[in-house]
Formats: sequence, C-alpha cells, structure tokens
Amino acid sequence: MAKAKKVRSWAEPFKIKVVEPIKMLTVKEREKAAKEAGYNTFLLRSEDVYIDLLTDSGTNAMSDNQWAGMMLGDEAYAGSRNFYHLWDNVNKIYGMPYFVPTHQGRAAEHMISKILIKPGDYVPGNMYFTTTRLHQEMAGATFVDVIIDEAHTPEADHPFKGNIDLKKLAKLVKEVGAEKIAYISMAGPVNMAGGQPFSMKNLEKVHEFAQKHKIRLWMDATRAVENAYFIKLRERGYSKKSIGDILLQMMSHFEGIWVSAKKDLMVNIGGILATKDERVFEEARNMVVVYEGLHTYGGLAGRDLEAMARGMEEMIQFDTIKARVGQVEYFGNKLIDLGIPIVRPVGGHAVFLDAKKFLPHIPQDEFPAQTLAAEIYIDSGVRGMERGIVSAGRDPKTGDHRHPKLELVRLTLPRRVYTQSHIDVAVESIAEVWDKRKSIKGMKMIYEPKYLRFFQGRFARLK
Repeated sequence: MAKAKKVRSWAEPFKIKVVEPIKMLTVKEREKAAKEAGYNTFLLRSEDVYIDLLTDSGTNAMSDNQWAGMMLGDEAYAGSRNFYHLWDNVNKIYGMPYFVPTHQGRAAEHMISKILIKPGDYVPGNMYFTTTRLHQEMAGATFVDVIIDEAHTPEADHPFKGNIDLKKLAKLVKEVGAEKIAYISMAGPVNMAGGQPFSMKNLEKVHEFAQKHKIRLWMDATRAVENAYFIKLRERGYSKKSIGDILLQMMSHFEGIWVSAKKDLMVNIGGILATKDERVFEEARNMVVVYEGLHTYGGLAGRDLEAMARGMEEMIQFDTIKARVGQVEYFGNKLIDLGIPIVRPVGGHAVFLDAKKFLPHIPQDEFPAQTLAAEIYIDSGVRGMERGIVSAGRDPKTGDHRHPKLELVRLTLPRRVYTQSHIDVAVESIAEVWDKRKSIKGMKMIYEPKYLRFFQGRFARLK
C-alpha cells in the first residue's frame, strides 16, 4: 500500500512591513459599546473593535507595489495616465473593451440598473445581494431568485451552490416573456449563500440559454477571482489552467460586469463598470459624469486608479488567491471540528455561521443572526455582521419582513490583514458563545431606516 503523502504547512506569500496597533476593551466596556450601537455591529466605533471581520470591502492591506503606485498619481482632472493604465488592464484581465471607473461597486450597480431596466421588468439572479436588489427595485424591476435549491441549505455539501437552476430560469421566462427580462444577474461566488461559486459548465448553459432567448447576461464580478479559483480546484479540466485564463474564459460569456474594486483588487476605494456593448458604454460614460465625476476619474483620485490597476495584476497571481481562500478554509475547518454549524462547503471570502441552528430557540422575527453577531462582539471584540432577516428587508408590496431560508452571521477576512493567531482568537470566542447559547435571548428592532436597514437599524435585547 502506497504511503500517504505528508501535507506540509503553508505560509502567506508576503512579509509584514507596517503594523497598526489594536486594543481589546474589557467585557464591561464592550457591553456598553454594543448597547450604545443598538446591538448593530455596523454602528460600533472601529477603535472599539479588536478583530474586525465585518467586511472585506476596502479593508484590505495594499502591497508595497500598490503604495508605490499611489505616489505616481496623475491628478489631472481629465485624461489621467492612471486611468489609461487601468483601462488597459480591464481589457487585458477581464476581456472587456469598454469601462468607466466609479467610486465603488454600488455606483456601478446604480448606473447599470438605470440603463438596462424599464419599470415592470424582471431580473433573475443566483440569489439576491442587498444593494444590487435595491437598485434593481428602485429602477422598477422585480428580482427573482433562480439559484439551485442546495444554496438555501447550509449543510448541503455541493461544490457549486452558486449555480443557476435552468428550470427555474426557463419557468420565469415562459411566464413573463423574454422581452420583460432586463438581464440575467449572475454573481460569483454568491455572497448571501455563504461565498459559494458557480461552475463554468453552469455558466456555459446559462449563456446558451440567454443567447437563445436574446437576453443580456451580466455579472457582479466583485469576487470573480475567488470563483475562478474554485473552478480551478473543483471542476474537471481546469486544474492546470491559470487563474487569469479561467477568469478570461468566465468573462467571455458576459456582456458586461460591475465590480467593487474594494475586494478582489485589494484597494480601499474604487469600482468598475465594464462591457462589450458600446451603446451601454456610451450611456454609462455619459451618466458617470452626472453622478460620479468625469469619465476618466469617476469619483476617484488618480492615485486610486493606479492602485486599482496594480491590484488587478496582483489578484490573479495563484499564490495570492490561494492564501486568501486558504485562510478562510482554515477558519471554517476549525469551527467544523468543534461541531459549530456553518455554511458548507467553506466559502471564498468568509465563514458563515448558521444562526438558525446556533440559536434554534430564537424565532426569526427576534433576529437570531443579529443577536449572535452582537454576542460574539461582547465576548471578544470580534466584529462580524448579520446576513438574515434584517438584511433581507421588507417586501416593497406588502411591507412585511422577508423571511429568507438562510439566517447567517458573516465573519469576513480582509485580504492580507490578519494572521492565523487572530483567526484562532475568533474561533475560541465563537466556541465560548456556542457553549452558553441556550441562555441567549433574542432582540427587537427599535429603529428601522427606509432602505438597507442592516446598516443603520438599532435593536434592544428582549428580557
């Protein structure tokens, strides 16, 4: 019998050159901070957080090469050389000939929704994302979830839970007509499903369907590099292909993309709207001047554009994405070993705790995920965020809470920021809360903003 190959330890492909001190408040101080924030982790002061796993959006550590590029910012109002460097890379790395920069991905979502959607349209997608759906709804569309059923089951161990269900998609098109579909919205990996990717095979089938019915296919490519990495690892025929080649193959199936550069590109600010459709480009280029700034800066400084261009080159390096996803996998496997319920398989950017199974005694209308995120912060100063009934918001027609099948707490790892020791601290804190879970009570909402209530809503503990 052949001897099993020993698995060697791996290390992050970088050295730490600059550090930022952090501090841990006492339990009493954290209790006070949580209460003052209305038990909403978004409303905590950053200085009161010990390990910040709220998001990977703009919280990443830039490389020395990116920081060097910041010193080469061409701050001309029009025609910055950094804009043209970024445009070249959008064409080369994403395969999109036309693009406009934006201050972040949300602005690109807004513009594409206004350009492509007419009131009464439908937008099918592989699960909603909060800001994307809101922009679609505000433009007059109805979002329809056409993701495979496994995506709504945390314990389902499907390698591509981000896949679109072609039967669901076909049913919608048959019911409303292809002319009422503004575009198919595909994201990968799917954030709200636990960072789950789609397969290239599924993408090819969706593209074929879209071509047949003359429907546009667009992608939220914010974390597309993570999706490419999972295809390389999990899909037959891709193990020897480079991340860059897989990314380009993915992009070949889309008419256009929007990107929050604050994720894959490892910068602190920035976004992209890119397309192969010259008409859409012309509309976006005109619109960006109204909402963001001239089409050659899009609400950003020249130095930001240069950092984006260089980050785009770094993001497709295999060692970079392997270490990024590897940290998340390390985190998830530690929790699995302790019997703590999380979304499986472990996703690309975050570990998602299954709050329904973690706190089964708390009904969804008492916000179990919001409660769990607050309890973890109070225990250790580790900040995560709710991804459940609060994030789902209210049905715009009935005004009732939407009740998603998934009630999750997202613990997101910023790129190149934390070590495995930080992860170990987070694991131990979650385990501590797990041990006392039966004594935890739910919450009530005491302030609810009109839009995206998970950002600013406030809560109080139930007695």
